[in-house]
Amino acid sequence: MQKLLAALLLALLAAPAVAEPITIVDAAGRSVAIADTSRIVAIGGTVTEILYALGVEDRIVGVDQTSNYPEAAAAKPNVGYMRQLSPEGVLSLRPSLVVAIEDSGPKDTIDVLERASVPFILVPKAHDAAGVVKTIRFVAEAVGEKNKGEALAAAVGEDLATVEKMRDRITEKRKAVFILGMNGTSLMVAGSHTGAADIFALAGVDNALAAMEGYKPAGDEATLAAAPQALVMMSERTGGITDDAVFAAPALAATPAAKDRRLIRMSGTYLLNFGPRTAHAARDLAAAVYPDLKLPVLPARPWTGHDDGAAH
Repeated sequence: MQKLLAALLLALLAAPAVAEPITIVDAAGRSVAIADTSRIVAIGGTVTEILYALGVEDRIVGVDQTSNYPEAAAAKPNVGYMRQLSPEGVLSLRPSLVVAIEDSGPKDTIDVLERASVPFILVPKAHDAAGVVKTIRFVAEAVGEKNKGEALAAAVGEDLATVEKMRDRITEKRKAVFILGMNGTSLMVAGSHTGAADIFALAGVDNALAAMEGYKPAGDEATLAAAPQALVMMSERTGGITDDAVFAAPALAATPAAKDRRLIRMSGTYLLNFGPRTAHAARDLAAAVYPDLKLPVLPARPWTGHDDGAAH
């Protein structure tokens, strides 16, 4: 009898965590049936961050290169960069569900994954506060954790509402330039319709180069004419570039930002994931751009960790 009970227990432990079968309409408008969420491949830092915040990290069997928060995600098998995926790499992990942010690729790989027997869903990418809450609820429903998703969405929604009230305190907006990278003294910057522009908007910061669209090289004259009062760079993509080198660039040397030496380095994952930490990221960016304003402090949340990449 004891052997039989032990065998039954082992069988139960080995059984897949099958959720109630659901059908979900993904970001591509496809209706996808999901019955088993025991082995998830998460593609996109936003997706992975939400899954960890929901407490289902034990079900994640693989992630992509952009999934670098929380740090524990780095220990998971990696399927490569989200825009250079191979179907073989994803399917080799024997997933029961693939959850990918909607700008994953290339298209040929996505086409193969959509036709595979494993459920594959594209998650809508958020660009504003409402989108963040929607994305959280979407991912939670897809993995069978609707109740946890509602709780997470409610908490994040409260923080985003606080950030909205924070923006009301900003009577004179400052302009900033988001520097994606530097090649010598040439700048690659963020124009409109970018994640950087979206987080600027949430933080109450004007994008000095909004007349441009996408991530593009910036001309010296255009950047000088934009007269940014702050510069923002990703702390993990500095390439060893010093503050002095940034301020000495011809496009920036005569700007108010260079004169005030206001260069803000923050984690790109923190700023651009548009997941559970977005309210905290927007608040921290605002605090760095407007150090003279007394801004609200958001409550500590389990999913924000001890170091959110706050500005230096």
